[in-house]
Amino acid sequence: MKMDDLLETLASIEHERWSHWQSYLHSKCIPHGTDGALLIPADLVKHWEEQIKTPYPQLTEDEKESDRDQVRKYLPLVIESLTGRHG
Repeated sequence: MKMDDLLETLASIEHERWSHWQSYLHSKCIPHGTDGALLIPADLVKHWEEQIKTPYPQLTEDEKESDRDQVRKYLPLVIESLTGRHG
């Protein structure tokens, strides 16, 4: 696979990941005002700030598995690009 094609495919996967996260985040927020603003509940902010500060090896097994699930979406493509073989 050519580098430009790989870049575009990986960017598409990243957009899908980001869109999924934003949909999840918006579903957890509370509508605020009449202009479409959303308020993130304090307990979620606290939880996510702790996750941000936590190195990967110290995450819970469920949190690690969530990260692994994201990598599984593009790892076969990376393997194929590097080796010419399907992962």
